[in-house]
Amino acid sequence: MTRDRRFSRLGSGAVAAFAAIALAGCVSGGSKKPAQNLPAADAHADLVDARGADRGRVDIFKDSSGLRLELVARGFAAGTYGMHIHAVGRCDAPGFTTAGPHWNPTGAQHGRDNPMGAHHGDLPNLVVENDMIGRATLRLVGSRLEGEGGVLDSDGAAFVIHAGPDDMRTDPSGNSGNRIVCGVIALPQP
Repeated sequence: MTRDRRFSRLGSGAVAAFAAIALAGCVSGGSKKPAQNLPAADAHADLVDARGADRGRVDIFKDSSGLRLELVARGFAAGTYGMHIHAVGRCDAPGFTTAGPHWNPTGAQHGRDNPMGAHHGDLPNLVVENDMIGRATLRLVGSRLEGEGGVLDSDGAAFVIHAGPDDMRTDPSGNSGNRIVCGVIALPQP
C-alpha cells in the first residue's frame, strides 16, 4: 500500500479534524486574549509588604457552602506562613497592626486545633516551595461576605500573612509572628 492510499483511508472527515486540531493549537498559542467565561471575583485583596511591593492577590468567591478564597502569594522564601482574615480593613505599614485582631464574629478562641476555637478568620498555613510562589484554595464554610456576621462589616476586613507558621492552637494569634503582608478586602469597583 502506498503512502497516499493510507491517508486516503482516513477519509476527509478525519483529515479535516486533524487539521482543525493543529490549527486550534497554533491559534490559541499565540493569542493574548484573556480566558472567557471565568467568573468575576465577588471581592479581592491586593497584597503588599511594608515597602508597598506587590506580594500577590486573594480573590474571594461566594458559593453554595460559603466563601472560596483563591490565593497567589509572590516573593516569599521557601517556608510555612500563618494566614488570617483580620477584622479591620486597614493595612498601614510597617506592622499592619491597624488590621486589628482576627475576624471572629462568634467570639471563639484561636486555632483550628484548639478545643475552644476557631475564629472564622483562622486559615490553614501557607506552604511556599522553592519557586517563591505560594498558591492556595481556601474554603470558609458557612461564612458570608456581607451582612450580619459577614467578612465585610462596617470597618471592612484585611487578609494578612505572618512571618511564621500558625501553631493552630495558641490564643489569640497562633504564635505566627509579625504581620509581613497585608491586603484590604474590597468589593469590585462598578
